[in-house]
Amino acid sequence: MAIEAMTPMTPDELERYRGMLLTLRDAMEDTDTAVKESAKPVELDQARVGRLSRMEAMQAQAVAVALSRRRDIQQTRIQNALDRIGKGDYGICLACKAPIDTERLDFDPTAFLCPPCAQRAEAGRKR
Repeated sequence: MAIEAMTPMTPDELERYRGMLLTLRDAMEDTDTAVKESAKPVELDQARVGRLSRMEAMQAQAVAVALSRRRDIQQTRIQNALDRIGKGDYGICLACKAPIDTERLDFDPTAFLCPPCAQRAEAGRKR
């Protein structure tokens, strides 16, 4: 299926969003090593690290683990968006098949739902 068949965007617009997504992916890969280092388990050696320092290190580790999970989700969203560009359905809401406004994609190029569908999905999660 040709890209122009489903997506409401021009090839230049698609290329712009592909560039945005690749830039996001590259930026995440650049900082990935530092995040993984912070998420390593904290040593239990009380003689080497005081109790408060160890508690702070454990808290920092928990934050790093949560950040790592969020980064994994974002990396998946970036790859999924790049895949949608390749398949020709980037910029189309996965739920209702309506075009996603370019303002939304400019803000978040990984968006896969139009604002009304995103609001319904969020409302469903809060229940």
